[in-house]
Amino acid sequence: MVCTSLEHIKNWLEANLTKERFEHSLGTAECAAELAEKFGLDKDKAYFTGLIHDCAKCMSKDESLEIMKDLKLCEGEITNPKTYHAPVGACVACNEFGINDEEILSAIRWHTLGKADMSDFEKIIFLADKIETRTRPYDIISPIRQALNEENGLDKALLICYKNTIKSLVDRELKICTTTVDIYNSLL
Repeated sequence: MVCTSLEHIKNWLEANLTKERFEHSLGTAECAAELAEKFGLDKDKAYFTGLIHDCAKCMSKDESLEIMKDLKLCEGEITNPKTYHAPVGACVACNEFGINDEEILSAIRWHTLGKADMSDFEKIIFLADKIETRTRPYDIISPIRQALNEENGLDKALLICYKNTIKSLVDRELKICTTTVDIYNSLL
């Protein structure tokens, strides 16, 4: 899967992320492993993907734009600098850590906006990013975590995440990406 040791990657992340972002990455890794085990997926692969999902989060806007110029991006990724780190992170994972596993790269790529018809692995990384317990507020993550225990739990939890996102964007009078609306509608 990778040609770099987990210890090397943790050291790299610690050196290239803020303390809080590194803590979030550890929390996402733990949550991803927990969810993978719950839903019958590879927990080591999920841990690893959760750990590196935000590897490009602290890159400058200019560095991100330089990498993004060669990528095919959707409208939401181009218009919102807060999402740049997802497609850029997939590139960093490939180039810096030697990762060529398409499932890992896709999960990193789509962990912020998501996409229609995500695989269960992609859903787990997306959700772990939102509901890890080290840095995310309990009152926000609790209903999402509860939904995971229901029938079709991954999709129900995703629906709550998208509902929260849309409400937050409306409250702040920010543009809603058409991809977000399409995913929300498909989950309904």
